[in-house]
Amino acid sequence: MRIFSPKRYVASVDRIDLNELWAQGKRAIMLDRDNTLVPRDRKTAPAEICAWLDRARDKGFALCMVSNNWHRDQVMRSASELGLDAISHAMKPAPFALRAALKRMGRTAGEAVLIGDQLYTDVWAGNFAGVDTILVKPQTEVDLWYTQIFRIFERRALRDLTCEE
Repeated sequence: MRIFSPKRYVASVDRIDLNELWAQGKRAIMLDRDNTLVPRDRKTAPAEICAWLDRARDKGFALCMVSNNWHRDQVMRSASELGLDAISHAMKPAPFALRAALKRMGRTAGEAVLIGDQLYTDVWAGNFAGVDTILVKPQTEVDLWYTQIFRIFERRALRDLTCEE
Protein backbone atom coordinates (compact mmCIF):
# COMPACT_ATOMS: atom_id res chain seq x y z
CA MET A 1 0.00 0.00 0.00
CA ARG A 2 1.27 3.43 -0.84
CA ILE A 3 1.75 5.74 2.14
CA PHE A 4 -0.83 8.27 0.84
CA SER A 5 -3.45 5.72 -0.18
CA PRO A 6 -6.42 5.25 2.13
CA LYS A 7 -7.95 1.80 2.32
CA ARG A 8 -11.32 3.46 1.61
CA TYR A 9 -12.65 6.87 0.65
CA VAL A 10 -16.13 7.60 2.02
CA ALA A 11 -18.39 10.66 1.87
CA SER A 12 -18.74 11.00 5.66
CA VAL A 13 -18.17 9.16 8.93
CA ASP A 14 -21.82 8.19 9.32
CA ARG A 15 -21.69 6.35 5.96
CA ILE A 16 -19.12 3.85 7.29
CA ASP A 17 -20.67 0.44 7.93
CA LEU A 18 -19.81 -0.59 11.49
CA ASN A 19 -20.88 -4.19 10.87
CA GLU A 20 -18.40 -4.39 8.02
CA LEU A 21 -15.58 -3.03 10.19
CA TRP A 22 -16.45 -5.52 12.94
CA ALA A 23 -16.48 -8.40 10.44
CA GLN A 24 -12.98 -7.32 9.34
CA GLY A 25 -11.77 -7.76 12.92
CA LYS A 26 -11.64 -4.08 13.74
CA ARG A 27 -12.29 -3.31 17.40
CA ALA A 28 -10.89 0.21 17.75
CA ILE A 29 -11.65 3.39 15.85
CA MET A 30 -9.47 6.48 16.00
CA LEU A 31 -11.06 9.64 14.64
CA ASP A 32 -9.80 13.05 13.67
CA ARG A 33 -11.76 16.01 15.08
CA ASP A 34 -11.74 18.98 12.71
CA ASN A 35 -13.80 18.48 9.54
CA THR A 36 -14.11 14.75 10.29
CA LEU A 37 -16.28 14.72 13.43
CA VAL A 38 -16.85 18.43 13.94
CA PRO A 39 -17.11 20.85 10.99
CA ARG A 40 -14.35 23.48 11.17
CA ASP A 41 -16.99 26.26 11.21
CA ARG A 42 -18.99 24.76 14.12
CA LYS A 43 -18.33 23.83 17.73
CA THR A 44 -20.35 20.62 17.84
CA ALA A 45 -20.70 17.49 15.78
CA PRO A 46 -23.80 16.96 13.63
CA ALA A 47 -26.52 14.67 15.01
CA GLU A 48 -25.74 11.96 12.41
CA ILE A 49 -22.15 11.74 13.64
CA CYS A 50 -23.28 11.55 17.28
CA ALA A 51 -25.72 8.75 16.43
CA TRP A 52 -23.00 6.85 14.53
CA LEU A 53 -20.64 7.12 17.52
CA ASP A 54 -23.40 5.79 19.79
CA ARG A 55 -23.89 2.80 17.48
CA ALA A 56 -20.12 2.20 17.45
CA ARG A 57 -20.02 2.20 21.27
CA ASP A 58 -23.05 -0.10 21.45
CA LYS A 59 -21.33 -2.51 19.07
CA GLY A 60 -18.28 -2.65 21.35
CA PHE A 61 -15.75 -0.49 19.53
CA ALA A 62 -13.10 1.34 21.55
CA LEU A 63 -13.09 4.96 20.37
CA CYS A 64 -10.48 7.71 20.61
CA MET A 65 -10.27 11.16 19.05
CA VAL A 66 -6.75 11.92 17.78
CA SER A 67 -6.47 15.55 16.75
CA ASN A 68 -3.69 17.83 15.57
CA ASN A 69 -5.68 20.76 16.97
CA TRP A 70 -3.48 22.77 19.35
CA HIS A 71 -6.46 24.11 21.30
CA ARG A 72 -6.55 21.40 23.96
CA ASP A 73 -9.68 22.83 25.60
CA GLN A 74 -11.54 22.70 22.28
CA VAL A 75 -10.50 19.10 21.64
CA MET A 76 -11.28 17.93 25.16
CA ARG A 77 -14.66 19.71 25.18
CA SER A 78 -15.64 18.00 21.92
CA ALA A 79 -14.36 14.66 23.18
CA SER A 80 -16.35 15.01 26.39
CA GLU A 81 -19.53 15.97 24.51
CA LEU A 82 -19.07 12.96 22.22
CA GLY A 83 -18.10 10.55 25.01
CA LEU A 84 -14.62 9.93 23.60
CA ASP A 85 -11.14 9.64 24.99
CA ALA A 86 -8.90 12.14 23.20
CA ILE A 87 -5.36 13.09 22.33
CA SER A 88 -4.69 16.66 21.19
CA HIS A 89 -1.46 18.02 19.69
CA ALA A 90 -1.15 14.68 17.87
CA MET A 91 1.41 15.97 15.36
CA LYS A 92 0.16 13.69 12.60
CA PRO A 93 1.60 12.43 10.29
CA ALA A 94 3.98 11.29 13.03
CA PRO A 95 2.55 8.00 14.33
CA PHE A 96 3.27 8.55 18.04
CA ALA A 97 -0.20 9.75 19.05
CA LEU A 98 -1.81 6.83 17.19
CA ARG A 99 0.40 4.40 19.07
CA ALA A 100 -0.54 6.11 22.34
CA ALA A 101 -4.23 5.85 21.45
CA LEU A 102 -3.85 2.13 20.65
CA LYS A 103 -2.17 1.59 24.01
CA ARG A 104 -4.95 3.48 25.83
CA MET A 105 -7.57 1.36 24.07
CA GLY A 106 -5.65 -1.88 24.61
CA ARG A 107 -5.70 -2.71 20.89
CA THR A 108 -3.19 -3.52 18.19
CA ALA A 109 -2.71 -1.70 14.91
CA GLY A 110 -4.34 -4.60 13.07
CA GLU A 111 -7.49 -4.22 15.16
CA ALA A 112 -7.79 -0.50 14.49
CA VAL A 113 -8.85 1.94 11.83
CA LEU A 114 -8.17 5.67 11.61
CA ILE A 115 -10.82 7.91 10.09
CA GLY A 116 -9.86 11.40 8.97
CA ASP A 117 -10.38 14.05 6.32
CA GLN A 118 -6.78 14.82 5.34
CA LEU A 119 -4.56 12.75 3.12
CA TYR A 120 -1.25 14.27 4.24
CA THR A 121 -1.89 14.05 7.98
CA ASP A 122 -4.51 11.41 8.82
CA VAL A 123 -3.95 8.87 6.05
CA TRP A 124 -0.20 9.23 6.14
CA ALA A 125 -0.10 8.82 9.94
CA GLY A 126 -2.38 5.79 9.92
CA ASN A 127 -0.51 4.04 7.16
CA PHE A 128 2.81 4.89 8.83
CA ALA A 129 1.53 3.33 12.08
CA GLY A 130 0.24 0.21 10.30
CA VAL A 131 -3.41 1.10 10.86
CA ASP A 132 -6.05 0.84 8.14
CA THR A 133 -7.24 4.27 7.05
CA ILE A 134 -10.55 5.63 5.87
CA LEU A 135 -10.52 9.05 4.27
CA VAL A 136 -13.74 11.06 4.49
CA LYS A 137 -14.66 14.21 2.64
CA PRO A 138 -14.22 17.35 4.78
CA GLN A 139 -17.52 18.45 6.32
CA THR A 140 -16.99 22.04 5.24
CA GLU A 141 -14.71 24.01 2.96
CA VAL A 142 -13.63 26.17 5.90
CA ASP A 143 -10.03 25.26 6.74
CA LEU A 144 -6.88 26.74 8.16
CA TRP A 145 -4.81 28.59 5.55
CA TYR A 146 -2.11 25.93 5.42
CA THR A 147 -4.67 23.12 5.18
CA GLN A 148 -6.15 24.90 2.15
CA ILE A 149 -2.75 24.63 0.48
CA PHE A 150 -2.58 20.89 1.20
CA ARG A 151 -6.10 20.49 -0.22
CA ILE A 152 -4.83 21.62 -3.63
CA PHE A 153 -2.40 18.70 -3.69
CA GLU A 154 -4.99 16.34 -2.21
CA ARG A 155 -7.41 17.04 -5.06
CA ARG A 156 -4.74 15.97 -7.52
CA ALA A 157 -3.86 12.85 -5.54
CA LEU A 158 -7.52 11.87 -5.20
CA ARG A 159 -8.43 12.28 -8.86
CA ASP A 160 -8.42 8.55 -9.54
CA LEU A 161 -10.04 7.54 -6.25
CA THR A 162 -13.78 6.94 -6.19
CA CYS A 163 -15.62 8.18 -3.14
CA GLU A 164 -18.27 5.87 -1.69
CA GLU A 165 -21.36 7.99 -1.24
